[in-house]
Amino acid sequence: MNFSLFDGRGSTVAAEAGHFAFSGPSGHIRATGAPVAIARGSIDSLETRLEEAFADCGPEAIIGGAMPFHRQDHDYLWLSPRCTGVFQTVERSPAEAVADHARADPPVEIYTDAVITALRQMERERDLPEGLKKIVLARSLKVRTQDPISLDGLMARLADDPTTTAFRVALPDPGDRPRALIGASPELLLEKRGNHICSYPLAGSARRLPDTVEDANACTRLASSEKDRREHAIVVEYILDTLAPFCDQLACPDGTRLTCTRSMWHLGTRITGQVKDRDMPAALLAAHLHPTPAVCGSPRDRADELIRHLEPVPRGFYAGAVGWSAKNGDGAWHVAIRCAEICGCDARLFAGAGIIPGSDPMAEAVETGSKFAALLRALGLPASAALAGLD
Repeated sequence: MNFSLFDGRGSTVAAEAGHFAFSGPSGHIRATGAPVAIARGSIDSLETRLEEAFADCGPEAIIGGAMPFHRQDHDYLWLSPRCTGVFQTVERSPAEAVADHARADPPVEIYTDAVITALRQMERERDLPEGLKKIVLARSLKVRTQDPISLDGLMARLADDPTTTAFRVALPDPGDRPRALIGASPELLLEKRGNHICSYPLAGSARRLPDTVEDANACTRLASSEKDRREHAIVVEYILDTLAPFCDQLACPDGTRLTCTRSMWHLGTRITGQVKDRDMPAALLAAHLHPTPAVCGSPRDRADELIRHLEPVPRGFYAGAVGWSAKNGDGAWHVAIRCAEICGCDARLFAGAGIIPGSDPMAEAVETGSKFAALLRALGLPASAALAGLD
């Protein structure tokens, strides 16, 4: 479905296949018809805006789009009169080398200095009741291609990994060129079907390795890492505490386990429950959770404040939430990680790592470099392009 759509100001806001699309283990969904922009606002006004948007639409309508990382910033959501679970066939051939290299922007040294600053801050605050216990710091790469990047083609290549949910959502355009956030998230923030909910947080990571023996060793080291298990426990406790007031039942039936994508090992815990109000929109539950300590830190507000100070590139919608909600309250929202902002020939890739006492700045830089792998491959670059000089 190739068409251009415009918002009320007359500027182009989406290209190729519409305003939002998701493809993953839970299925496929894509906006069709003529989506209408929902009045933008922060999480504080989301409930009212959802009610107003759904008031006069039919039962097949869905709302989809992106919530920004910072809760005070404005989201970018669309009401689609209907959706389809059938995607057009897109050739998933290997990406041609369309860019010469990926450039760290800012340089890696800025990132490791930020990690050092955060560790010192945690040490200063360790005895304070609301002192910083964890912070997730991100860095970015810039890639420029010879020709405009095909949004459908990039999403199709990312969707080749069945363990992730590939997504594409339109972003606000700062001028006359459409922007999109495209990625392949391994992390489910919140899915709701009827009164059943599920969240699958990931925290604690290790790079997949091509040699099977070395890869197994990396997996074993992650499973036994006390630092990574502490980091993961902070996230799980936060999600359980946040969801508890909305649920009659809440549990972690499988405990913490190892899970993986094609490029990374992760510690993951599947959290399931039953909500008291089956009509509560999935988007609202996701908004209560967002951002979790998996992408922000703990305490949340303290980590958010420090992220604004330490990260030179604003996150925008990176590490926000992307997903959809139906009129009956069902929906699925994913953590917007392993993603890039795409605008014409330009791509800005983001990746982050959790910092807690005991973290090693260079090791965290290597971890972020590993998390760029899927997008680099999809853009026709070596998966190791972000690791030059780090190993």
